[in-house]
Order: sequence, then structure tokens, then C-alpha cells
Amino acid sequence: MKKKILSLALCASMAATLFVGCGGSSNTTTTENVDTSGDTVWKIGGIGPTTGGAAQYGQGVMNAIQIAVDEINEAGGINGYQVAFNFQDDEADAQKSVNAYNTLKDWGMQILEGTVTSGACIAVSAETYNDRIFQLTPSASSTDVTTGHDNTFQVCFSDPNQGTVSADYIAENGLATKVGVIYDSSDAYSTGIYNTFKTEAEAQGLEVVAAEAFTSDSKTDFTTQLQKCKDAGAELLFLPFYYTEGSIVLTQANQMGYDAIMFGVDGFDGLLGVENFDTSLAEGVYLLTPFAADADDDATQAFVSAYESQYGGTPNQFAADAYDGMYILKEAIESANLTPEASNEEICDALISAIQNVTYNGLTGENMTWNAAGEVSKDPKAVIIQDGAYVSVQ
Repeated sequence: MKKKILSLALCASMAATLFVGCGGSSNTTTTENVDTSGDTVWKIGGIGPTTGGAAQYGQGVMNAIQIAVDEINEAGGINGYQVAFNFQDDEADAQKSVNAYNTLKDWGMQILEGTVTSGACIAVSAETYNDRIFQLTPSASSTDVTTGHDNTFQVCFSDPNQGTVSADYIAENGLATKVGVIYDSSDAYSTGIYNTFKTEAEAQGLEVVAAEAFTSDSKTDFTTQLQKCKDAGAELLFLPFYYTEGSIVLTQANQMGYDAIMFGVDGFDGLLGVENFDTSLAEGVYLLTPFAADADDDATQAFVSAYESQYGGTPNQFAADAYDGMYILKEAIESANLTPEASNEEICDALISAIQNVTYNGLTGENMTWNAAGEVSKDPKAVIIQDGAYVSVQ
């Protein structure tokens, strides 16, 4: 049975919450090519899952930041200072993420590019706010990450954006009129997207005929939710959660003969890398994403080539967001004329102002800008899964 899956990947995080590259070990630390024991350097930390169910997210982010750091150091660093990069594994767990943050603080971290997933990032954002450490997350898309934290900014689209644009896309392209939703009620990322999707779907004249929840304790069997959506006549399923659960939903829907259109969000990026998943079920997946690995511009080709050469596999949007994030930090630091001798609070305050004046052209968008709420403005690109690969939609 041919599956039609439309996946809106608009954050990186198109954030939270990512997925190709070498495996990592717990408490991964990388400070390649820089001796931190002597000369003054920039100490930039990263946090994300390199082990556990969301490992592809953190691995892609870690690898991409390392590529950017190596390039920056080879070109002379930031304002003449080399960059040391230290990445810690949090297994996408909030408490472990705070522990990882404390490890990085002990190391002397001045700026954090992370964390990768929304739940963990919410916990860490409270810590960086109290400590006045500037934070740029590549892929944590929940608004709770930035709300009340003037020091935290996103490279990825926020959850409300994903939910709203998903509903708009379904309506504008006439994909369906009756929609079913399956979402994780225990996850801020999933519920945040669902809430805005529901509101916009109603405004667009879409009928949400079923809204079925699951939790982190019940994410291996979706047959009940699928049956309720099928019985309600849902022509399309909106699935605002991650790729591991996505693979299970697709498999179980196929087994029960439910041939609805499947429409995910950025968490679906990584679906093709799920172990033992029949990737033929993902044929025809559409994603609105800030990054297409097959784009023919020089910057994308150079990044993809470097990633494949160093780590194997094709980088996804989260890796691209993370790569852009490192260069966004570089541009903001240079525009603020900062040096590593400044205190963390001085760096934080300067970058809060500087990033709002940055206009950045990168892998994941042109003319990217940020508002005071920490949200990025950029446009998505459409890709489709064909023959087991992501292909740009012309």
C-alpha cells in the first residue's frame, strides 16, 4: 500500500526536536584542534541526545557544529581567537540536560548552542537565564524555551509557526477536509504544535474529526488512536511528534489498512534512519523544511560534502540549523566586537542586542532575522522523499 505522508518540518528545530551521523557515547566531549589549557579561547558548549531514542538529533547537531568550528578556526577564529567546542549528551532528558549544563559550566562555557530538544531546553533555559549565559538553540521549537528568557534565541521555527503553517498548507493545497490528530500530551513540543494547529485548522475550514493523545509511557502502540481516526473518517492524520513514534504509526496504519495522508512536523526528519523500519512506507513524504540536502548552491554542496566525508550519511535540517547557528554566533560576536576576556554576563547582554541586528544568509534561509522574543524569521523549502532520499520539490 502506498503511503502519502506530508511532513511539515519547520524548525529545526525544523528543534527539537534530528538525525544522521556517527554514533556518540554518553557525555560526549569534543574539543578538537584547540588546546584550551593555554591561550585564551572562546568556549562554546553544546547539549543534546547522542544516545537514546533521539540520538540522531544530537549526533547531527554535534557533528555540524564541529564542522563549523573547524572551519572558523582554520580561517582565524572569531575576532582573532580560536574556538573550543564541548558537547555533552543529555539523552533528551531534562534533568540529564541540566547535569550536562553544569558540566559545561565547570569547563568554563561562555556561550551555549543548545539544547537540541524542547523539553530539555526548557529546563536548561532557566539555568542560562539565571547565570546570564547567552543561548542559541538550533532545534528546540517550543515557545516555553524563550518565554521569559531574554537570553535564549532559536535558529528553528517555533511550535506555533509549525502548527499554523501546517494547517494553512493542508487547506491551501486541498489535501483534505477531515483531519485526525495524534499527539503526545506529555510533551510540550507536541502539545504546543497541536494547540496552534487546531485553532488554525478551524479558521481554515478544516474539520478535526478526532484528536487522540498518547504519553511518553504509551508510545509503542497506536492502534487505538488510529482506529478512532479511521472510524471518524479522517482523510489526513496530523502527527506532531518525533520520527521514532512516526515509524510505528506508519507501520501500524499499514498493517490495519488505513491509507490516510500522513502529515508530520520537523520531528519526522530522521524517519529514514529508524532501525528496522520499512522505509518504503515513507515514500512520498513531503516536508516543508529550511534545508534541502540536494540543493545545488555552493554553500549547501560544500556542507553536505564535508559532513558526508567526516561522518557519513546525509545531514538533515537540524544539522544544517546547527551549522548556521555557529556562524550566526560568529557574526553576532564580531558585530559586538567581543573578546573572550569579557565576563559571561557582558557577553550575554551584548549578544542579546547584537543578534537582533544580524541579517544572516545561510543554509537554512536567506535574510534571517530575530525579534526580541528570540524567534527567527525565514522561509521554508519543500522536499519529498523519493527512492529513499529527500528531493527538492520544484
